[in-house]
Amino acid sequence: MIFYKTLNNWYSNNKRELPWRQTTNPYYIWLSEIILQQTQVKQGLPYYSAFVAEFPSVFDLANADESQVLKLWQGLGYYSRARNLHASAKYVANELKGEFPDTYKDLLKLKGVGDYTASAIASICFNEVAAVVDGNVYRVLSRYFGIDTPINTTTGNNEFKALAQELIDKKDPATFNQAIMEFGATHCKPKNPKCDTCPFKNSCLAYNKGDVENLPVKLKKTKVKTKYFNFLVILSNNNQTILEQRQGKGIWQNLYQFPLIETKNEVAFEEFKSLVKEHSILKDKTFELSLYNKEAIVHKLSHQHLHTKFWIVKLDAPLNNGVALETVSDYAVPILIGNFIEAFNF
Repeated sequence: MIFYKTLNNWYSNNKRELPWRQTTNPYYIWLSEIILQQTQVKQGLPYYSAFVAEFPSVFDLANADESQVLKLWQGLGYYSRARNLHASAKYVANELKGEFPDTYKDLLKLKGVGDYTASAIASICFNEVAAVVDGNVYRVLSRYFGIDTPINTTTGNNEFKALAQELIDKKDPATFNQAIMEFGATHCKPKNPKCDTCPFKNSCLAYNKGDVENLPVKLKKTKVKTKYFNFLVILSNNNQTILEQRQGKGIWQNLYQFPLIETKNEVAFEEFKSLVKEHSILKDKTFELSLYNKEAIVHKLSHQHLHTKFWIVKLDAPLNNGVALETVSDYAVPILIGNFIEAFNF
């Protein structure tokens, strides 16, 4: 049987019922695809529902404040996705009068939309024969065809894209794309794939060579950096604290955080207290310092691990330009700080 026929037959019997599969509206498909970048369905689903409820149209999303978008995104990580989402919504609403581009080529012009997302939207919404290639597709194709070309190389990207384009059902590209992604996500999984009940078992090269666990091949990542973050949670005698908005193009751009002192390694209490005394906000002020978490919280990002401590600074003076403690949870913050705010119970 032709590859796509076997795949589509599996999909018709095993697909999950997901809200974005009930529509071909490009706004909802685009929204779901951006949320699901770097995110599993079970984690992304409540965010999708929240965004649809808060912003039922691209115009609603375009008219929102960035801080509102970032707050709703909080916990998903990779916040550049949220900023790109907002920027593209403004472009579609204001420049294209709410009409999404209807071809793969034009979809690529949207900020934050790459080959995979453009292919998904073009095929699902406009029936364009554009094959998707994501982590799930790499895994299915590399195992079935026994391909050991590294997937995180230009050669690998081109090879798997060409193969997917060759295999796609030309009459129904939308079903093929959704089927192969679903098959990779729920059946041909990274670990413990369901090989015993796989419809491709007899013809899968990796399975028949005992090579399933070794595919796909991925070159080692860039070395992960270790950083030491110390957040100053200042509590003034007029029930205010300080939140600062991160600037620049680094992590957590435009999100809020408590004042940060970054050190080269973990520092002892007295040594850190000396650093706090020199901080511009606290210089020449009387305060009481205590450590909230004795063991550092290790927050793992793709290229860096943040060893984080929260220091409570009780200030014997008022803050003139602070943030009222009862409003702290209203700000868009990284999930690391959001978890602290929830646990500290301002």
